[in-house]
Amino acid sequence: MKAVVFHEHGDVDKLVYGEANDPKISPYEVLVKVKACALNHLDIWVRQGLRGIEIPMPHILGSDIAGEIAEVGTEVKKFRAGDRVVIAPGVRCRKCVYCNTNRDSMCEKFKIMGFQVQGGYAELAKAHVDNIIPVSEKLSFEEWAAVPLVFLTAWHMIISKAKIKPGECVLIHAAGSGIGSAAIQIARLAGASVIATARGAEKREKAKQLGADEIIDYSKEDYAEKAKSLTHNKGVDVIFEHIGTDTWEKNLQCLAKGGRMSVCGITSGPTATIDIRSLFMRQHVIYGCYMGSKKELLDVLNLVESGRLKPVIDSVFPLQKAKEAHQRMLNRDNFGKIILEI
Repeated sequence: MKAVVFHEHGDVDKLVYGEANDPKISPYEVLVKVKACALNHLDIWVRQGLRGIEIPMPHILGSDIAGEIAEVGTEVKKFRAGDRVVIAPGVRCRKCVYCNTNRDSMCEKFKIMGFQVQGGYAELAKAHVDNIIPVSEKLSFEEWAAVPLVFLTAWHMIISKAKIKPGECVLIHAAGSGIGSAAIQIARLAGASVIATARGAEKREKAKQLGADEIIDYSKEDYAEKAKSLTHNKGVDVIFEHIGTDTWEKNLQCLAKGGRMSVCGITSGPTATIDIRSLFMRQHVIYGCYMGSKKELLDVLNLVESGRLKPVIDSVFPLQKAKEAHQRMLNRDNFGKIILEI
């Protein structure tokens, strides 16, 4: 099969398009003919290398996979060749207390497609039947691939962890990112008002079209001061945080008393300082979030199927242009998901 692989960590030039071995499936696995695979910032981190984490080499990236079933294992009864499916990105053990109580990502054996196991930058990908989810023809393969990881993570952060309520105000960083564009929709669906940050007039306008009530250009304004002003100095009730070092301290400055911050990423760096006195005096709550459960993903997919949530696609690249796709994400030129078409 054709695939994009890397043999060592490094810059985008480490990605190589060429021949790779076809995956071999076990009796309980399914082989998927990949039609589309979405990029996530996780792909960049994995390619660059994460300290203390080893991955199989040579490695195939790609957590969000949509396609048609090519082959099923001998013990797989509910799927057949030709079925349209997505692959749930979270690989769980299915046996522990966490998996049995819909807390999959706390499972000791939890892994992510394209991270600790081989992913979807390829013509074929395999997964356990537990990870195979049927999808309809209402959306294209590119649209289905734009959904799983970002909508699942955003749902987990906003609904499951922060438990946002109608009428509350949420600050969502980087509206143009895949996860930011998903978070705006989920927050609005929950009845919250949305303040989003974005850079440039085009991204601000697109964020507005998605449902953001106010958009702050973080390259021109102090977003913390602006957020406080927009909330009449109260501060926001919930912060959707996936930036890291650059935003951490200002986030806490504009978080209301008793406010909650859900955290899932560190695109600007992993370290920050905190005034512990402010944390307990203002009674803030900080949630660490790591993707979500299969049940949450099924809830999200049902909302997408009904049209209440919509994937946002920035651009589509052929598989052999994976380097250019990575560079577009690194440049922060995208609004929504970047897709590889296979």
